[in-house]
Amino acid sequence: MKQDLSRRRLLLGGAAFGAGIVLTGCTSNATKEETDSGQTKLTGTGNDTPGKTVTIGFSAPAADHGWIRAITDNAKKQAALFKDVKLTQVDAGKDAPAQVAALQTLIQQKPDIIVLLPQDGAQLTATGKAAMDAGIPVVNLDREFSDASASRLLIKGDNYGMGLAAGHYIGTKLKGNTGAVIAEIAGIDNLPLTQERSRGFKDGLALYGLKVSHRVAAQFTVQSGQDVTANLLQAASKIDALWNHDDDQGVGVLAAVKQAGRKEFFMVGGAGSLDAMEHIKSGDSPLEATVTYPPTMSSSAIALARLIGQGKGLSDLVELQVPSEIVLASETITKDNVDKYLPLGFRS
Repeated sequence: MKQDLSRRRLLLGGAAFGAGIVLTGCTSNATKEETDSGQTKLTGTGNDTPGKTVTIGFSAPAADHGWIRAITDNAKKQAALFKDVKLTQVDAGKDAPAQVAALQTLIQQKPDIIVLLPQDGAQLTATGKAAMDAGIPVVNLDREFSDASASRLLIKGDNYGMGLAAGHYIGTKLKGNTGAVIAEIAGIDNLPLTQERSRGFKDGLALYGLKVSHRVAAQFTVQSGQDVTANLLQAASKIDALWNHDDDQGVGVLAAVKQAGRKEFFMVGGAGSLDAMEHIKSGDSPLEATVTYPPTMSSSAIALARLIGQGKGLSDLVELQVPSEIVLASETITKDNVDKYLPLGFRS
């Protein structure tokens, strides 16, 4: 295990470069200069020739969370860049059963392909399989199905890598302080993505002989972030570093920190919101860094769905088909590089 962790540490810096080049030759009907809009783009290389019109069904949970809102906005904007894409969005409803019902109706309409961010991956697995069985490829976005056969392509962020990057940043800052008090504010604990983030964080800290002293879970909302942080700060009289999994709930986390008047620790966020980056740039809060979990994945999902629907592959790859799984690297944003990432930020 120790050898494996050392290897991950060495690969951490290179991971971002590797993921950054994966999609550069995806799709295009125009030049980058004409259409680049930050989180959506056409590169003008490889797959730029318009093909048959592809109808893409799209479903994601309600945009009551900055990251989710960015997912939906990016998908719509990316689809609008293609002359040969028709996007059909269906309401995901308030829970998994409601999304299942909406998708059953969509499947009957026989779109060419479906891009789906599930309310819950496990609960939507059967629906993904139903679409695949009906000859409709499914692009599973972010929340993973429990059966790989339920989708043609899985595209997601690196949840383990997110935690590993946060642990690496904190470990570097606290190196040698093996008695450091480290707090973790997780997201929804029963989601596999939260479990992966926590596992990565634990492994990252272990590289430096550190461990989590206090851990609480929120619900990816501002209010839940504020509530659990207020309780955490009451329970822990001293903290050296804090990692918060999600920049949206981080708005509440920072509010609770400010209300408590606590200034003895530094903080790392998660996802890469514009709010978080503005705090990092100005230095007006304990938030020193955030590790990315890019909602640009929905832009890439639409671009890749178009290729799958047209029977094309990625022009930069030798293989004839789009890969079956793409994991986007988690990058660390600090004051030193925040200006580069600001155009990719989403508002909480």
